[in-house]
Amino acid sequence: MKDYVRHQRGRMFESDFFEFFSKVHPSTPFILYIPAGLFILGYALATGVTTPLWAVAMLPVGWFGWQIMEWTLHKSLFHWEGNSPFTRRMHQILHGYHHDYPDDDQRLVMPIGASLPVIALIAGLLYLLRAPQITVPYWSGMLFGYLWYDFTHWSTHFRKPLTEWGKRMRSHHMAHHFAVPDKNYGISHMWLDRLMGTLRVRNTNQND
Repeated sequence: MKDYVRHQRGRMFESDFFEFFSKVHPSTPFILYIPAGLFILGYALATGVTTPLWAVAMLPVGWFGWQIMEWTLHKSLFHWEGNSPFTRRMHQILHGYHHDYPDDDQRLVMPIGASLPVIALIAGLLYLLRAPQITVPYWSGMLFGYLWYDFTHWSTHFRKPLTEWGKRMRSHHMAHHFAVPDKNYGISHMWLDRLMGTLRVRNTNQND
């Protein structure tokens, strides 16, 4: 287990420019992406690009599509350090810093400079399928699934859970940080960890 520092912030970049843009207020993704996602979906429905039936069908598919992407990226990319100084530095920027400073409230959601290119790339790849009636609501479902992930991650670190589900999710994620970093890769869900054999249940009475 690597050392970690509780209840403190650290510095990620020597450059003041990159350091500034590596931080984000936790409300920022929601202020930006909720109106954008609703507008794009609403416009597609109003103009006949997609239909209410397709929206009802594909929004949850996109939501679960994000959860698969979330688990896969967390396990296969964020925890991959490689063997070179470059790959280890990339790991530190992508995820290592968060494990070193798990209570830094300025880095609990993805900065816009990281999330926006990913969202745009997914939209571009879906556009190539030439099936907007399916892909627009699917993309919207992924976007809202991503926002739920950001909210869940912020909540598990920053506030006391108010529900039994919240307590379980906080326990699930704190175990990943402080006990078993090779388990519990789901942030907004547990079902993929159960399915893939990476689930570790932690005592909810612990206070970390």
